[in-house]
Amino acid sequence: MKDEKQKITLDQPVIYQIKVPGQLDESWTDWVGEMTITVESEGDDPPVTILTGIVDQAALHGLLRRLYALGVPLISVNYVEASSAE
Repeated sequence: MKDEKQKITLDQPVIYQIKVPGQLDESWTDWVGEMTITVESEGDDPPVTILTGIVDQAALHGLLRRLYALGVPLISVNYVEASSAE
């Protein structure tokens, strides 16, 4: 049997992970939609907030525009995997 990798398309939701510096608290959930908010902090390093969720390309661009408009810099934006809801 042949393994087929899921193609990323503009309209199919997939799981993305966005990392931003600092600590965004739960009050940001209205701004980031259905993304989960996790804060990581190691030793003396400043905290990093990780937003993870299932979005399509349009929602991802909208979220990135909102973060930019709020002056939140990006550390990374990563495709994690195809959503199981497909």
